[in-house]
Amino acid sequence: MADSRPILIVDDEPDLRDLLELNLLREGFRVVTAGDGAEALKAAAAHRPSLIVLDLMLPDVSGTELCRRFRSDASLVDTPIIMLTAKGEEIDRVVGFEVGADDYVVKSSFSIREFILRVRAVLRRRQHVTSRAPTLSYGTLEIDEAAHRVRVAGVEVELTRTEFKLLHTLAAQPGRVLTRGQLLEDVWNMPGDIATRTVDTHVKRLREKLGEAGKRGIKTVRGVGYRFQDNS
Repeated sequence: MADSRPILIVDDEPDLRDLLELNLLREGFRVVTAGDGAEALKAAAAHRPSLIVLDLMLPDVSGTELCRRFRSDASLVDTPIIMLTAKGEEIDRVVGFEVGADDYVVKSSFSIREFILRVRAVLRRRQHVTSRAPTLSYGTLEIDEAAHRVRVAGVEVELTRTEFKLLHTLAAQPGRVLTRGQLLEDVWNMPGDIATRTVDTHVKRLREKLGEAGKRGIKTVRGVGYRFQDNS
């Protein structure tokens, strides 16, 4: 059954906001809009949107801060967020995903057709996760995809959204080696051929948070990438 909740568009450019709204309405979506952070918070609380399209540069609060606020709200923690921004550098993408974005669209390479496809893809992934929602268990490590929670020996471990996605991507395919390029594409939606230490940095932090479960479970395959090993 299709989600009847509206898509929330948050952008301070009226022309772009109207363009997105018009095209989403043509595709059969319900839409609400906001021109700044204060309006966005009120709209999100009132409508509990199925997806949020969020500009990074708003007049009263940054999009990253607004994203953090959405993610700290229990009723919005799993609401998909697509960041729409003029900033296209790698660091901007990394920060966007770190604070909880599900996808990232750069305005300079923007096209309505691609935007609609990304909206449908993000909503489809969220519906798939919600309907499937398995709990992965490996020894003392439990990964609850539906609740976005991780426990080690019954104790909850606080992970960022990106760390959770990285762990789940690895653990859902035990024994399979995933290259750094594959992880960049699957977790960060970034080109797999760029030179960056993003994956290694996040794996290191993930192992530290998970303790022995992380050291035993996430194995480095030198010169290639990483593999999750079931030690249960």
